[in-house]
Amino acid sequence: MNPERSEQEFQNLLRRLELALDASQIGVWEHNVETGELLWDLQMHRLYATGLTQRRVTADQWIGAIHPDDRTRAELDFEDAVLRKGDYQSEFRVVLPNGDIRHLRSRAHYYDDGASGTFIGAEWDVTTDVMLARELSHQKAIAEARTIALEASSAQIEYAAEHDYLTGLPNRRFFDRRLGELSNDGTRERLALLHIDLDYFKQVNDTAGHAAGDAVLKSAALMIASVVPEGGFVARMGGDEFIILLSNFSTIRELEVVAEHVVRLLKQGVSHGGTLLQTGASIGVAWVNDGNAASLLAESDIALYRAKKLGRNRVEFFAPHLKTEMFRDRRIAEHVKRGLGRGEFAPFYQVQVDARTRRVVGIEALARWQHPRRGLLAPESFMKVVLTLGLMAEFDAAILEAVLRDRQSWEELGLVVPRIAVNTSAARLSDPTLVDQLRQLKIKPHTISFELLETIFLDEIEDEVLLNISLLKQMKIDIEVDDFGSGHASIIGLLKLKPKRLKIDGRLVMPITISPEQQSLVRSIVDIAKTLDIEVIAEGVETLEHAKLLRKLGCDALQGYAIARPVPSMDLLAQLLKEQKKQMSGPEPSA
Repeated sequence: MNPERSEQEFQNLLRRLELALDASQIGVWEHNVETGELLWDLQMHRLYATGLTQRRVTADQWIGAIHPDDRTRAELDFEDAVLRKGDYQSEFRVVLPNGDIRHLRSRAHYYDDGASGTFIGAEWDVTTDVMLARELSHQKAIAEARTIALEASSAQIEYAAEHDYLTGLPNRRFFDRRLGELSNDGTRERLALLHIDLDYFKQVNDTAGHAAGDAVLKSAALMIASVVPEGGFVARMGGDEFIILLSNFSTIRELEVVAEHVVRLLKQGVSHGGTLLQTGASIGVAWVNDGNAASLLAESDIALYRAKKLGRNRVEFFAPHLKTEMFRDRRIAEHVKRGLGRGEFAPFYQVQVDARTRRVVGIEALARWQHPRRGLLAPESFMKVVLTLGLMAEFDAAILEAVLRDRQSWEELGLVVPRIAVNTSAARLSDPTLVDQLRQLKIKPHTISFELLETIFLDEIEDEVLLNISLLKQMKIDIEVDDFGSGHASIIGLLKLKPKRLKIDGRLVMPITISPEQQSLVRSIVDIAKTLDIEVIAEGVETLEHAKLLRKLGCDALQGYAIARPVPSMDLLAQLLKEQKKQMSGPEPSA
């Protein structure tokens, strides 16, 4: 082999290697373990930006350039390779003289020539790779966080879609799904629904405001949930309706116990803003033995309708005949709404006479329904439906306006018409717009009396009702209490209300001709009324004997079939004309 050629080839190879290293920007270094001598090529100086060119450098120059946080690890990596007399590899940051930071990767092989060990290695800048990996890791973390957030958001959306925002209870959607699962799981288990409707809720909302209504709903939700047995759950169906779903109960008595517990809890009321808000619950219960719940919700609704129809704070169980009854009532309800719109409800009038002179001193307006097919209907045929539908305020307003029209027509004929009493519900008295509505009707002073129909509220009269009553008195509209002595009203209630008149319940009046005890009771009521400066009207006066005895007991006025029966407006007109002619002809002797 030609030595000169071999040397030339070696130099060419070395030159190509140098060019490759220079192009790749890889620095080459040698480190003699025995002497500690460290040699760098020109690219190493470039990597560390030393500005030098000499081959020989010190270990301190290398160590001093490494970032303080990476220095210990880099030294340990090298010491480990020395101890092992094996390959060295490390990655660290270096701080350049201008403050820039680079990431370097270092690799070396250990050679032992018998005299000393030497590491021959290479280093190159991996800053771009590190930054890219770091950015990829950052983006991956962002993507993972977004995925977690999306999953959490989806879970929140799903939760919100199946739960009531106000009470946190499952909503109608959740209930429908759960009921479907129980119906279709093949276990054929017993299922029961307790359909709960809050009593007085509309009244709370109308008189105390929506914040109070929300407080009632939240408290009701907690109370109801507190009595649900294990395995059952409660849902808010919307508005003031809740459902308890129970499965695999042992006896019907268990359902009764849960329902009665709910009624007792809600009857306690809810404290809000220092005021005790009156609440209650009507509950309809339906159950099946075979897990077939297709009609369970409808049946519990029918039972609830029955509970509300019979009165508040009660529990009713579904029975097949209730469905027929409900459909009949709903047909009546549709006709009632239509009748109100068509003006089919009109007042009949029953006069009240002075107990001594027998002259007409007042008139009570009694609602009648002129049904297009069934003819004239008395209140017992439709009033419960009106109450159940929550139409009492609208109904009262319609009758009052009819009374005012009749009165105006009679006065235009020259009649002197006595005061007319119209029944007024608690719902009407709770209406904050009531006084404004009445002012628009321009009612003349002392021509109209409001007779309280729902005297059950007398002992717990709300501030809004008392305010309306005070404003009514300022408008010279008298307040009367109906059915006093029936067990609803009390003396405390009378002191709060301060009515102009009270009417003794006819059930107390009827026995007075044969019962000394009833006579004493009526006399006591009259005495109490006189003490409070309240006029007394006795209703249910069926015979002249009743009339004479009631006059002796001190009643101011009498009303009943012995005096006059309820009649339509035209018949009353004739009666009033006759009465006026008598008065013009002179005083009539007392009976």
